[in-house]
Amino acid sequence: MTEGTKMVESDTADKDAVPAGAPVEEKKENGDTKVTVPEQSAAPGAEEPTFVHPEGGWGWLVMLSAMWCNGSVFGIQNAFGILFLSLLREFGSEDDDDLRFRTAWVGSLSMGMIFFCSPIVSVFTDILGCRITAVGGAAVGLVGLLASSFVTSLGPMYFTYGIVFSCGCSFAYQPSLVILGHYFKKRLGLVNGIVTAGSSIFTITLPFLLSGLLDRVGLQNTMRILCILMFVLMLAGFTYKPLLPVKPRSTGGFCPPVSQIFNFNIWKSVGYRIWAFGIPAALYGYFVPYVHLMKHVEERFGEDSNKEVLLMCIGITSGVGRLIFGRVADYIHGVNKVYLQVTSFFVIGVMSMMIPLCNIFGGLIAVCLLMGMFDGCFICIMAPIAFELVGPADVSQAIGFLLGLMSVPMTVGPPIAGFLRDRLGNYDLAFYLAGIPPLIGGAMLCLIPWVEARTKKRQKEEALKNGLDITQKMLDHDKPQEEPPQCKAGESVL
Repeated sequence: MTEGTKMVESDTADKDAVPAGAPVEEKKENGDTKVTVPEQSAAPGAEEPTFVHPEGGWGWLVMLSAMWCNGSVFGIQNAFGILFLSLLREFGSEDDDDLRFRTAWVGSLSMGMIFFCSPIVSVFTDILGCRITAVGGAAVGLVGLLASSFVTSLGPMYFTYGIVFSCGCSFAYQPSLVILGHYFKKRLGLVNGIVTAGSSIFTITLPFLLSGLLDRVGLQNTMRILCILMFVLMLAGFTYKPLLPVKPRSTGGFCPPVSQIFNFNIWKSVGYRIWAFGIPAALYGYFVPYVHLMKHVEERFGEDSNKEVLLMCIGITSGVGRLIFGRVADYIHGVNKVYLQVTSFFVIGVMSMMIPLCNIFGGLIAVCLLMGMFDGCFICIMAPIAFELVGPADVSQAIGFLLGLMSVPMTVGPPIAGFLRDRLGNYDLAFYLAGIPPLIGGAMLCLIPWVEARTKKRQKEEALKNGLDITQKMLDHDKPQEEPPQCKAGESVL
């Protein structure tokens, strides 16, 4: 038997050919010999069938539903800059410095809670499944947004919009990333690019829609109209039919053990640990432009400036970037996809610092175009990288813990920027400082491919060593035992 992966033709002929677990020599065309250690074969009758991703079919409808989820959730969040101005007018004055700081917390709390709840959402996803989690989350988000439309002061808005609505969005959003791995593998990068492009499409259209609605029907009725998006999202969650095998429970009770609820295996990967802390370190300034760019443009270029164009530019190029880099990621081997995120953070950091330097509106448009392009690159390859680092079985909680760690920088960034604006009278220093964290976080991520390569090399060496030890023991066991010395009659063998 010359190849470890070659199919046998006769059961009886190959049972004694190679011992189980022994290394197998493979002859290459150039005459070299490669030693491989095959995996231990499963017990008879216990062999698990290999799961084959359909790469389409019902998965295309799931993709469209997940695309709507990303669009409705993050389209509303990214358009908060428009709602921010209306909240200032509704609950006070745009010239109230303290009110700007307190109002910015509504959007920051909402965005932060989406990510803060993610570790909890991952547990619910593992226990209840993607469909129930997504539908229930969309229903909670609908209730929260509807309740926000009846609020008449800023205090209750923190709870209805900043907590209830955002928590519902979190429970609806994360299953949309996990369910894609049930239907796609080879096309996962492209599909993630299309799905995440949904938020770009909504980011392009919602600012104009919201501006028109706010002028015609007011803030409360505008929020009630946005409830339609959440209702459709609830219907879309019913398409999340799971395909991957369910993890077996070690106990027969209703509740699984703690070790299966909280999967600590993902933290054994050094590459994942770097990724899970490097990305949050880069995101302290990420949400600042989405909240404060509109107000900065008004102060720099006047209230009559066409500020909605900037969000449209970010949305258009972000969508293009997600489609392009999502497809590019499918052709990049393994964890080297991380280098795409590194490039994204470097560009986003530099562009954030360029915002105060733009004294003409055209320069600001160019900055937003580049920022949107690489924002799309960063977003679309998050799920593929998670699959590479921890595997499909653990990806739900891997994404959940990452998003949970992202909640802190996403929450505190905009209020700090608002505080600096109130004290200094402009946003210049806030945007300069917002560009520093992406540079630091991107530098940290550069370590992941090197760490993963060393880990895989060490695992291969250990597997080869263990295989050779097993073979040596089996050979020693098969040696004929020496016969005891012959003794004469009356003599003792001792």
